Amino acid sequence: MEIISEFNLSGNNTFHIPAIAEYFASFDNIESLQELVSKFKNHNQMVLGGGSNVLFTKNISGIVLHNRIDGIDVVKEDEDFVWVRAGAGVEWHALVKFCVANNWGGIENMSLIPGTTGAAPMQNIGAYGVEIKDIFSELQAFNISDQSIQSFSNDACRFGYRESVFKNELKDQFIILNVTIRLKKVPEYNISYGTISNELEVMEVKDLSVKAVSEAVIRIRSAKLPNPAFIGNAGSFFKNPVMSGSDFDKVQIKYPAIHFFKTSEGIKVPAAWLIEQCGLKGYREGDVGCHKNQPLVIVNYGKATGKEIFDFSERVIDAVNQKFGIVLKREVNVY
Repeated sequence: MEIISEFNLSGNNTFHIPAIAEYFASFDNIESLQELVSKFKNHNQMVLGGGSNVLFTKNISGIVLHNRIDGIDVVKEDEDFVWVRAGAGVEWHALVKFCVANNWGGIENMSLIPGTTGAAPMQNIGAYGVEIKDIFSELQAFNISDQSIQSFSNDACRFGYRESVFKNELKDQFIILNVTIRLKKVPEYNISYGTISNELEVMEVKDLSVKAVSEAVIRIRSAKLPNPAFIGNAGSFFKNPVMSGSDFDKVQIKYPAIHFFKTSEGIKVPAAWLIEQCGLKGYREGDVGCHKNQPLVIVNYGKATGKEIFDFSERVIDAVNQKFGIVLKREVNVY
């Protein structure tokens, strides 16, 4: 186990921000984690997975703990379902590919989402009408204060729209070790959201399958979203605003063409549409801008600092608020 001082995090976040961690160490098992937490108990401790949903605006004091716990296993199955457990350090898309290859349904709409499996329940990641809460069974997490290992059920995670108990009441108190999901042996497809059904037609798919839906999602995401390996970004920077019916009606009277869709939480308005209406799609200031194909994605075109990206996001929030009276909230975690 190597502990590195003054570690450059540019290769550990998808914005490629060269923030410096006072200390940095990776762990791939519970024993290593226990040792690190004990050794640095008097320091600030930050856990980092794939770095795909973080924006560093300053250097990080204390230690950054890089979660690399690996492994994908089937832990249980019956006639209808299969339960799959993955280490928190497993790349999310690697888990998706494993499940799709076995024709287990429920995860295919979340293909190609960047990041690690451990971060997935923290954010309650989702795409194209499916969220991890829909397939989530349980997770095991390390309690930093007493070093115990606790299990969390779906209810205990208190999932919300890109929210969980680990971003709120239990923030910075637990380190997720593994995640178990429950998938269907006989898939039920969700292709009504977005452009999936259209893409399947373009692909000339005759017999619907988990693999076909996954491939359609990958094609859509690849066409719309910039690859962080080439252009720094963290995917969707903002959440889609969720409004009450009365608040939405007031905006719709003024902007009859406003895009929206109804959910159990309220009326959701696509943040990308709001940003585009403000003339910011493809807009760029220096090395920071809204992507030309997807304005919801803020990109680092070169050597932008974290503060420059944050300040640009503030201007996007202000523009949308001034035009529509709607306040966008960041999905990206800012440090």
